[in-house]
Amino acid sequence: MKIFGVGWRWSALRAFGAWVVLVVVLLAGSAWAATRVTLYPVPAEVSSSRFRVSIDGRSTDMLHAASNYYLLNFDTSGRVMVTVTAEDAHFWDAGVEVQPMRLGIRPVRHGASITFPMEGPGKLTITRPGDHFSDAVMLMLFANPEDHSGITATTPKVRYYGAGVHHENIDAHSGDTIYLAGGAVVFGSLNLWQVQDVHVLGTGTIIYDGPQNPHSDEGWMQKPNWHVLVMDEAERVEIDGITCITRSRSWQIQMKNSRHIGFYNVKAIGGNPNDANQDGMDWLGGGDTTVRNSFFRASDDDFALQGNWDGYDADVMRVPGQNVSNITIEDTIVSTSISNTVRVNWPEKTFNSAHFHMSNIDVINMGFGACKVPFALLEIWADPAGRGSQRDYRLSDIRMEDWYSLYQLRQPLPGIRDVVFDGVWAMDGPGMVASVVKGDVAGVTLKDASLQGFDGAKAHAEDGAEQPVVEQATGLSGFAYSGGLLRARKRVRFEAKAAMLEGRRFEWIFGDGTRAEGHEVEHAFADAEGTLLDGSGRFRVLLHVKDKAGQQSWTSESVVLASDVKKAATAASDAADGRVAFERVVRVPADGGYTFTLLTSRDSLLSVDDGVAVGSPTGRVQVCGAEGNAVQPVRVSAVLTAGEHRIRVRQMPGIENAEGNQPVLLWEGPGIERQVVP
Repeated sequence: MKIFGVGWRWSALRAFGAWVVLVVVLLAGSAWAATRVTLYPVPAEVSSSRFRVSIDGRSTDMLHAASNYYLLNFDTSGRVMVTVTAEDAHFWDAGVEVQPMRLGIRPVRHGASITFPMEGPGKLTITRPGDHFSDAVMLMLFANPEDHSGITATTPKVRYYGAGVHHENIDAHSGDTIYLAGGAVVFGSLNLWQVQDVHVLGTGTIIYDGPQNPHSDEGWMQKPNWHVLVMDEAERVEIDGITCITRSRSWQIQMKNSRHIGFYNVKAIGGNPNDANQDGMDWLGGGDTTVRNSFFRASDDDFALQGNWDGYDADVMRVPGQNVSNITIEDTIVSTSISNTVRVNWPEKTFNSAHFHMSNIDVINMGFGACKVPFALLEIWADPAGRGSQRDYRLSDIRMEDWYSLYQLRQPLPGIRDVVFDGVWAMDGPGMVASVVKGDVAGVTLKDASLQGFDGAKAHAEDGAEQPVVEQATGLSGFAYSGGLLRARKRVRFEAKAAMLEGRRFEWIFGDGTRAEGHEVEHAFADAEGTLLDGSGRFRVLLHVKDKAGQQSWTSESVVLASDVKKAATAASDAADGRVAFERVVRVPADGGYTFTLLTSRDSLLSVDDGVAVGSPTGRVQVCGAEGNAVQPVRVSAVLTAGEHRIRVRQMPGIENAEGNQPVLLWEGPGIERQVVP
């Protein structure tokens, strides 16, 4: 045995003093290996006591970012224990959701407090289940790696912003190094106007709250001091570590004809009550951009490519724009309250784009609804009069959680080519509406995808578009688990359905805060509260498979446990609220837990047998003239015995959103992959 390079023989440790030395050395080694955590002061001007966070026992208020968004930046060298306490003792009564889902975090709740581990540097959000739109209360934790730059207030040739509040716009000059220390909060704009070789570093925060009219879109204007971060013909710029917050109705990070730009560990957050015109990042021409290990929360498109933008008047819309090319986005988390993850072009505009690549992305929230066209992971929209060449779009290793549709590719004039989705996985729920290809669209390929439900691989092809090519997943087609009535503490057997086992790593994430590895595993859930601590009994179980070449896949299933105290209740009569009922009788093949999902844009109630009816979420009005409300899911989980069961839907009278041919009723359970109820 060797400790710190010193050889030890247990037989030699006879003297008491030698035992003392060994204990001291071990204790010292343990101390040296302890996680180092750095918390920065949150200035009173932006501090909020609505939530308080403790990191390894050290407590601090959170920073109020925008709308109902709160965040905390801290540095850590490793694993930490996090406790979040709300002022409202009942804040978590409806449950807790920590995203991205792949992290497998389910907190332990004690009243107003939730506690969970965070495995080193990373980014996550905390909300209540389903609370991800503009009115959401959203908490964001950003654990940054330790700062080894060595930059201090006395470092030569550095523009240094120390901890505390600064009210000024930052105008960069060519060759600048600008450093925002942890705890620094700058109220203003970061302007990179026709500069080169600029580095902006540190973990400080810029908050932009400009003079834009909150009731109209003036946020597109390309001028200094009009965005939290704006570039104009800039070159060779590195932005590393900072947090950018936009409170006004303004596009967030806007770049015009700028190239050779890098964003690393950048956090961009926009929120305002009007829920519009806060794109996360826009390219008005230019490109050669890398975005890595970053986080975006937008109130519009997370990423938008457009050759120019000088307003909404028809004459300026038709002016051709500059090319956008060579964009790489990887290892990043994206979220929006409305609109698309990626949008390219606009109905009247003309420009060319090429070589847009996204990989290893968590899409934790996508906009629900439409701006004439349904929101999507990728929307290329130049219909009816736009044109240009949009080619070489590759999206790989994409994990989608709250999502609306996979793609909307609509361009009648030349043309969309070579769009590849390679490894796209629905991590829990189905898409709300179908994908569409329309016009001069060809070369769309979807492979190794697991969309698990309604939106699936078959897109609607319109106006001469070429039907996308679908290549079925080769290595993994889900997993199976023990049948029967499952209860807490009962062992459940899980088995991956894999064509090949050799050279693959199988990791199970059970949705209860625990993990396991192996092709076949057994697991006992400690309770029947469900992953979201909402009492549903539904656990979101994930299987992550990775081979020696780094190729990976994800699949998810709902495993529903019976609660010892769950009681059935008779649903209210139809006359009570004016809803009209329809029913489906399903034959359940075996005892077990089943989940039913109704996709609808109308105010609805869903119940199983005589169980408590679950109501639809608050309606979300579509924008830009799209009719009706957005389609949303209503979900009920129940433990059922084999035989016939009644599924009852009650809806308010009205017209469904035609985009999705709603309503659609889906179900899933032991041996039944998510599908339409027969």
